[in-house]
Amino acid sequence: MLFRNCAGGIVFYGNKVLLLKNEKSEWVLPKGIIKGDNVPNKVAVDKVKDECGIDTKILSTAGQTNYEFYSISRKTPVCNEIVWYVMESNDAKCNINKELGFVDGGFYKIKDALELITYSQDKSIVNLSYKKYKNLKREI
Repeated sequence: MLFRNCAGGIVFYGNKVLLLKNEKSEWVLPKGIIKGDNVPNKVAVDKVKDECGIDTKILSTAGQTNYEFYSISRKTPVCNEIVWYVMESNDAKCNINKELGFVDGGFYKIKDALELITYSQDKSIVNLSYKKYKNLKREI
């Protein structure tokens, strides 16, 4: 099995969260593989920028998830472990990168986002991260 370390962002703008719709019609969060000597928090910020055209700042860690799938091109099982960060954007304007295979996306109200998100792990991390985000905003 191929193991890959990844990092991603759960990006909030007010009471909305950023989602992407990929070419398989799955609603997901921005994330990517940590390559070389890159650090997870930089990868997370860079992936949000690359995939959505949004500048963000990290407020906190959010947790980790992992999932397995079979890579047809590599002919082997793959396990992605993702470290997530709670992020904030000062702008809701997205520029979804269709060259990376995304077909839609943007900021969605939390209730709507939880209905759209394809994977239960992603739903859980968004729900927990929104609670953390609200608490962090109260402290400021």
